[in-house]
Amino acid sequence: MAPIEELRFATADGVELEAELCLAPTPVAAAVLCHPHPQYGGSMRAGIMGDLFRELPAHGVTTLRFNFRGVERSAGAWDGGRGERDDVAAAVGTLAGRVPSTLPLALVGWSFGGDMALSVHDPRIAGWCAIAPPLHDASGLEGLATDPRPKHLVLGERDEVVSAEQVGRRAAGWAATTTEVVAGATHFFVGRAREVVDAVTDFCTTRIAPTR
Repeated sequence: MAPIEELRFATADGVELEAELCLAPTPVAAAVLCHPHPQYGGSMRAGIMGDLFRELPAHGVTTLRFNFRGVERSAGAWDGGRGERDDVAAAVGTLAGRVPSTLPLALVGWSFGGDMALSVHDPRIAGWCAIAPPLHDASGLEGLATDPRPKHLVLGERDEVVSAEQVGRRAAGWAATTTEVVAGATHFFVGRAREVVDAVTDFCTTRIAPTR
């Protein structure tokens, strides 16, 4: 794995967050990873977030992961999804400032992180990949639904938080949106992480990145 750089960056409301950056040796894309719910044990090291951070750079995706406010060494406190959207926006700006402007940038989130990712529509974002987003805490979905940039939803067939059918119905009719249901998977994708990593890698390297 490429060397990991520890970072700290500030949000628009002045909260300092911790992050880690891993540069791909030959980058074709970049990605910000948004972790699951801070009040239920979510952090940038949790489960699939760790798998993605280890594997994406090897496939040419420079990757930044960060902790939402109040998690581990990030300052601040839980803000009910409001300040957390600012956290994502600041992470996008930080990564965009570290890579060439020609490198497509994906916003990737799992669960609550997926909702937060779908809520940030920065023009520098090339596309969104949301893993099991409950769509409880997402905002601005009306604008996202008509946005022509690619969106991919990775859902668990047996998701116990919000069913794949429910999410699929809400996203039906969204522009440039595809849905992938992982057979037998729960919200936490235990034993199915490989399929999720492959789906995100494919999105970053083929859906938003130019063909190599």
